[in-house]
Amino acid sequence: MTDQDRYIAGVPCWADAAFPDPAAAADFYSGLFGWDCEDTMPADAPGQYFMARIGGRDAAAVGSMTEGTTTTASWNTYVWVDDADATVAAAEAAGGSGVDEPFDVFDSGRSASFTDPEGALIRIWQAGAHRGSLAVNEHGGVTFNDLHTRDVDRAAAFYGAVFGWELQEIGPGAFMWALPAYGDFLEASNPGMRENMAAMGAPTGFENVVASVVRIDDADTQTPAHWGVTFGVDDCDAAAEAATRLGGTVLSEPMDLPWVRSTTIADPQGASFVASQFVPANTAGAGD
Repeated sequence: MTDQDRYIAGVPCWADAAFPDPAAAADFYSGLFGWDCEDTMPADAPGQYFMARIGGRDAAAVGSMTEGTTTTASWNTYVWVDDADATVAAAEAAGGSGVDEPFDVFDSGRSASFTDPEGALIRIWQAGAHRGSLAVNEHGGVTFNDLHTRDVDRAAAFYGAVFGWELQEIGPGAFMWALPAYGDFLEASNPGMRENMAAMGAPTGFENVVASVVRIDDADTQTPAHWGVTFGVDDCDAAAEAATRLGGTVLSEPMDLPWVRSTTIADPQGASFVASQFVPANTAGAGD
């Protein structure tokens, strides 16, 4: 770690997505979020990897699908780890399945991926030169990583064994993933953080939250367990309108939820995500 790192082991730290046409994806998200995208792959590389930046700070990335890929475009969540090889071994011991064995990404870091027992794919990142997202919790930056699952208890056992996560109830039947050490880390880097969160009415222990849990409805037999990404926007309704204008599809109209106003959008190549506007006035049902 460096003195400037904003992540510790067990915290989601990066998001990217692979597309049949990454240049078109970069154009869509640049138009929607104001990203400045740069292809960081060598000129003779077989694919592209557009680093998306906000004010010169890395926010996320869009890249090419590997040859022969049959899956649809989707956003990936990466969790910061100290040892990618050891984390894959822990995931397999807990009932997960390896997808990509640990591999080095130039000098940027070491990565791997695996699925949880329900089949949700998650990636891990052992940081080298690349230290994760620097532009977060703002317009165009990731604000949350979201596990969509049918079996919350099974997921809790798995992610607890792999990352040390605990379920934290933030309202009746509403849960998030908490990492007990995270709040102390944030308080040390930003003194007064806990006091400020309490003043805003945040649920007790919210400073430890690292991701959210979305329970897939029992009546929904089509949606697989998966990880999703939420991006921050200054104006949810304007984001929905802009996404439509840019060729995307609004899957769920903007709606008010505790603390936020959110909409679900699919980009022109089919990758879906949530665009969320922080609305402190929407505190009803936000928990104690």
